[in-house]
Amino acid sequence: MTNPIIEELTCRYTCKKYDSSRRIPADKIAVIKDALRMSPSSVNSQPWKFIVLESDSAKQRFHGTFANKFQFNQPHATEASHIILFAYNPYFTKEQYQKVVDAEVKSGHLPAAKHDEMMEKGMFFAGLNTDETGYNGCWTKAQTYLALGNTLHTVARLGIDSTPMEGVDSELIGKIFKEELGGYVCETALALGYHLKNGDYNHGQPKARLPLEDVVTVL
Repeated sequence: MTNPIIEELTCRYTCKKYDSSRRIPADKIAVIKDALRMSPSSVNSQPWKFIVLESDSAKQRFHGTFANKFQFNQPHATEASHIILFAYNPYFTKEQYQKVVDAEVKSGHLPAAKHDEMMEKGMFFAGLNTDETGYNGCWTKAQTYLALGNTLHTVARLGIDSTPMEGVDSELIGKIFKEELGGYVCETALALGYHLKNGDYNHGQPKARLPLEDVVTVL
């Protein structure tokens, strides 16, 4: 199939080695940040924080979170142009959801008369995933993957290489970035930049995907 979207997704891959001398221009970073903000989430809950690491000092702090494990991802911390920490709220509350619904009314998206109805509907879905302690992290974490997928396609469109990383130490990230996280939890990060020419073994490799008929069923 020939289509710009498919071409972008075919070119997208997981970068294994970054050119540390290259930086993503500020205008493209601005697009990425807006794409993060515009990502979809269940009942528009937006139970997340995205922490963008671009200074050398911030990336060095992230480098330190690999002290105990996942060292194979550690070089990305300082060699990639930027790192994004995808963090979720493990205890999403009615009060926090009300901020979202209030914003929907203020934007004109939701009629004011529908405010309470939306609150009830949204908290119903949240309640389905909340235990007796108020923990709903399994649900809120899932929303960060919607944002991750959206971001992966965005950067592919911008010609930027990326490396999604579940191989990160959530406990150490929680300690080293405690102030920035404010109780949120980061279990996934995304490295962004430009691959090292002749140094990234994964660049230019053919895509290996299961046949369409194995993964898509049309009824």
